[in-house]
Amino acid sequence: MTEIILDIKGLTKVYSGGTRALDGVDLAIRKGEIFALLGPNGAGKTTLIGSVCGLVRPTSGTITAFGHDLAKDWRSARARIGLVPQELSTDMFETVERAVAYSRGLFGHSPDKARIEEILRSLSLWEKRSSQIRELSGGMKRRVLIAKALAHEPDLLFLDEPTAGVDVELRKGMWDQIAALRERGTTIILTTHYIEEAELMADRVGIIRSGRILMVDDKAEIMQRMGTTEAVIALSQRVTKLPASIAAFPVSLSEDGMQLTYRGGDGSGTGSEEVAALTKALVAAGIDYRGIDIHDSSLEDIFVDLLSQEEAA
Repeated sequence: MTEIILDIKGLTKVYSGGTRALDGVDLAIRKGEIFALLGPNGAGKTTLIGSVCGLVRPTSGTITAFGHDLAKDWRSARARIGLVPQELSTDMFETVERAVAYSRGLFGHSPDKARIEEILRSLSLWEKRSSQIRELSGGMKRRVLIAKALAHEPDLLFLDEPTAGVDVELRKGMWDQIAALRERGTTIILTTHYIEEAELMADRVGIIRSGRILMVDDKAEIMQRMGTTEAVIALSQRVTKLPASIAAFPVSLSEDGMQLTYRGGDGSGTGSEEVAALTKALVAAGIDYRGIDIHDSSLEDIFVDLLSQEEAA
């Protein structure tokens, strides 16, 4: 049985103005996984992270990390948790090496130059160790935040929009670094606006909106259960009515009769198989076509559809 290292039950946060940032959140995080928490701005992602990391005091509910109730024994658990915040909040006049070493000392760890060097090298920061943080690029500053969070060797690492404002090339490099962290046994909770990050890296995905968890599941299960295939078929001649053999498929005909759109299947590939059967049925019915554009749902498609359904409900 997979060990649960973070168990959140009934977590609610209501701010003094009446804003309900979290609304009865239940969430269990497994040891060694990468968990992606997705949601629009204001969904409660940062408030949830802040509640676990001691930056926000929940209104109600419980948080248990590594067997410790954070309301009663937060020091023991907090020493095993790292946070890479969304905002670049650090002393810009401090050098890279000193800033990272200071973060290690904050959690009671003895100085360890070899470990600091290892972290800086893994993040391609070693050559910048003597530079002041203010002299670095935005991507380098983001890496310093990760280095500071890793300095005390946490077992659970929160990454709140870790690649925000980072260019595509650096973003891909950071994905490799995050994957390497997981290989070393670090459990990672990731929030991101770049849903392709979640699709590429996450083992499980949670979707949050208006402070409520809408869904938590293995990424592969979500893709299979909610994914669909869309095929747009450009017809060679105008069709006014579909024969029964074609209408039996989940298809729609455009108003001008020149385009047939298929939507069906699931994330396991059944859609592609059905599209192949559809093209054979078109040929058998004497309907010629000049092109097919096939698109399988991405995690982003599923995410957008789910939020749209929630808005309409």
